[in-house]
Amino acid sequence: MEEVIDIELDYKPRDVFLDFHERQERWSIVVAHRRCGKTVACINDLIYKALMEGKEDGRYAYVAPYYSQAKNIAWDYLQRFAQPVLSKANQSELWVELITGARIRLFGADNPDALRGLYLDGIVLDEYADMRSPRIWGEIIRPLLADRLGWAVFIGTPKGHNSFWDVYSNALNNPEWYVKTLRASQTNLLPASELADAAKMMSQDQYLQEFECDFESAILGAFYGKEMRALTDSGRITNVEFDNMFPVHTAWDLGYSDDTSIWWYQVVHGEIRLLDYHSSNGQPIAFYTGLIQAKEREYEYNYGIHWLPHDARAKTLASNGKSIIEQLSVKIPLEKMKIVPSLSLQDGIQASRLALMRAWFDTKCDDGIECLRQYQREYDEDKKVFRDKPRHDWTSHGADAFRMLSIAWREEEKALPKDDEIKGLYVGQTDVSLNDLWKHNKVKTAGRY
Repeated sequence: MEEVIDIELDYKPRDVFLDFHERQERWSIVVAHRRCGKTVACINDLIYKALMEGKEDGRYAYVAPYYSQAKNIAWDYLQRFAQPVLSKANQSELWVELITGARIRLFGADNPDALRGLYLDGIVLDEYADMRSPRIWGEIIRPLLADRLGWAVFIGTPKGHNSFWDVYSNALNNPEWYVKTLRASQTNLLPASELADAAKMMSQDQYLQEFECDFESAILGAFYGKEMRALTDSGRITNVEFDNMFPVHTAWDLGYSDDTSIWWYQVVHGEIRLLDYHSSNGQPIAFYTGLIQAKEREYEYNYGIHWLPHDARAKTLASNGKSIIEQLSVKIPLEKMKIVPSLSLQDGIQASRLALMRAWFDTKCDDGIECLRQYQREYDEDKKVFRDKPRHDWTSHGADAFRMLSIAWREEEKALPKDDEIKGLYVGQTDVSLNDLWKHNKVKTAGRY
């Protein structure tokens, strides 16, 4: 008969998390205000399930937006609360092994490839709204849960209508999901006097977002917050059909040490129709030319212009002295490539705002849409103000490629020929005679008298 060991963990859950720990659903999302203890609750939930689920060689994970966050915030919690059931720990790789043989490891979404090749029985994605790219869930994490029927928890504070909002809105009416919203005005975890003081010192959008879990508040410092909200509210993110009567153009941003991003779009009677989006890094030029040709075959695109940024002209030693244009021209006709006209960053951002007012996005563009939603200004910690300069992060290349698109579209709009003034006869009562009309609109004759 096996000996039963009574173990007491150094964790007393807050009342607002009791039903979370007792949930039976495989998928969960917790939208929680700041300082409510969501990270502590989720670390302890991982420990409890790693102990109680009894999976052979159980593997569990916690993912923060950045590896440094996981190390600085969650690692101390994991070591502290796992101590009564700890078998061994590896600080360099941020994992602990429990007495059951199950392991819990911390990761950062800024290095998603570290997760590839693993299997998982359960995972927590903390501050999902801040993660580098929404692709991390569908392309990397979800497949890791498949063969062991693992579970997942999304936790965080709102940051506008981004990927976290998408998960939340889809989960709301789905019985397979556990959904919990913890607002500061309802949990009573923070003193009323502290909340009142915070409300005085923060903007209304900041307070509602951080303490009242309001997805409708604008993302602080976002370049296109107003435009993206209007785009969402007017239903212009939908299934956009390709019209074979019009050419398909592409707009690029080239990354050398990070992402290269491409938008596929059409301009149809003044509407900008965004058909597709791609972003990846570490790929050779041949990969992108192959992608362009694959889309052409799959959708029967009739390509118009491939719009490239100025650095496409630069020759590099790594490419044997060839520019990006020269490398692309091996597969893409040279006459179909153009360099985007030179405009300042601020003029380009203004062009993007104008383009967004005319834009319709296909749902295949989700990653690119997310870039535009979260494209933000740098914050000056010393002066406590936002700079005009964009923050360089995972959103930059998708937003920059859209800026190329917008500048190209604006220049093309300017180049459209203006219709001549229409001249003709007035139908109805008028005091103008035919002689007056001929006198006003003189017609050249060819030798006639």
